[in-house]
Amino acid sequence: MPIGTAFHERTFPLCESLSYREWSGYYAVSSYEPHHEHEYNAIRNAAALIDISPLFKYRLDGPDATRLVDRVVTRDVSKVKTGQVIYTPWCDERGKVIDDGTVSRLAENTYRWTAADPSLRWFTQNAAGLDVEIEDISESVSALALQGPTSGRLLKSLVKDAGIESLKYFRVTAGEIAGVRVEVSRTGYTGDLGYEIWIPSEGAVKVWDALVDAGRAFDIHPAGMLAMDVARVEAGLLLIDVDFHGSKKALIESQKYSPFEMGLGRLVNLDKAKFVGQSALIEEQKRGHAREIVGLEVDWTGVERLYEEAGLPPTIPAIASRVAVPVYNSGAQTGRATSTTWSPTLKKLIALATVKREHAKPGTRLEMEFTVEAVRHRVGATVVKTPFFNPKRKTATPVA
Repeated sequence: MPIGTAFHERTFPLCESLSYREWSGYYAVSSYEPHHEHEYNAIRNAAALIDISPLFKYRLDGPDATRLVDRVVTRDVSKVKTGQVIYTPWCDERGKVIDDGTVSRLAENTYRWTAADPSLRWFTQNAAGLDVEIEDISESVSALALQGPTSGRLLKSLVKDAGIESLKYFRVTAGEIAGVRVEVSRTGYTGDLGYEIWIPSEGAVKVWDALVDAGRAFDIHPAGMLAMDVARVEAGLLLIDVDFHGSKKALIESQKYSPFEMGLGRLVNLDKAKFVGQSALIEEQKRGHAREIVGLEVDWTGVERLYEEAGLPPTIPAIASRVAVPVYNSGAQTGRATSTTWSPTLKKLIALATVKREHAKPGTRLEMEFTVEAVRHRVGATVVKTPFFNPKRKTATPVA
């Protein structure tokens, strides 16, 4: 049975919808209000506060901590500076992705690692012979995502001694909120200006209260998973067990993905020191990969026509769909769309899809299955580069 996070005593009274889901053994709010519209608008137009404590979190310390991280991930950790955060996949021996997450270099040989799935056993196995201590801090460290255009100014007004105004994209700093020492990284899962705040769990409520109090001037709103799901599709961000499956949990080979198939080839440094899956990935790079995750823009006029033929007005669920549907090229199935949503910001129907590599080039015309009144149809779609939504404020250096 799920339990509440360290913020539950604050989030539960706010959850008018009583709509929850289970996330890694915790209750996670799906939406605070009956509809998540205001929460999504906070992400894109103000400041949204999201409880992301259920993430698995690990702390690595010791003389060989850097060697361990470099041994596991596909990125070259020797190029990662103290205070830098990287997003990275890590693979099994066959070059298939086990999971993806962020690694923050907090000191020369100290790292905080986040993961969607439990990873302690895998890290420990690969630490054999190394002088490194791996601590599961999933319960002792809580986390909040503060996302949206006003999030930087809010944090600048609240966090002491952290240099928020100069914190660059994918960097981390330390400071204090309401007397609680915290770490703040300029990261997030919404594709917007945003930060993640890492908090000792015993001080979680104090930090929540301080953010909410100070945030009133910045139109802060708590936001749940439904709003974040729409935002992450707009940002072209993949979700494990939906857009890809971790190789340790996959039931069949086709559910396993390599970084190249996930469109993450830029995050694979094959010429660095030896890492798990390196040989397999070198071979895959030579022969090429057969499929790739891409973005799709669905032809809205085609959708309208289908509804008109059925005698109905166009109706699209506000919730992002995680139900896979076939994608076609010239009448033959070339893949499947795994995450589909109407983008309120872009006013477009968009999707993340796995298609054969020969059909993955931007501009390629495809068709996607679309159901109206229990009748299956096909509607046109165009392959596009992701992210679909990529505002300049996301990576701009100064906070005004």
